[in-house]
Amino acid sequence: MVLPLLLLVVVLCVALAGWATWFVVVDRAVILRQLWGGAVIEGLIVVQMVVAGVLAATGDAPADPVLFWGYLVTALLVLPLAALWAFAERTRWSSVVLAVAALTVAFLEWRVWQIWTA
Repeated sequence: MVLPLLLLVVVLCVALAGWATWFVVVDRAVILRQLWGGAVIEGLIVVQMVVAGVLAATGDAPADPVLFWGYLVTALLVLPLAALWAFAERTRWSSVVLAVAALTVAFLEWRVWQIWTA
């Protein structure tokens, strides 16, 4: 696993969570720019999956491949589900959901690193 890529995803997730939390404080719903930020994170997770697949194919596999890929696929699904919720719920609660989702993805990335290095 490439640590700088993982750290970039985590930093962007924390930044998105902070931005969404600010929107909770000022009582605003999620805006399109925040969803574009989530899309950038999603793209980086896809790149991370490709890199992990190449590394696993060349012999540098994670300790528990099923758990590793389960966490990565889950991380890939969390933000799009939060975005769907944000479209359905046009109140400040959409910002709460986005903040929680972004922090969840950051935590999942931390677990991915732990599993890879175990």
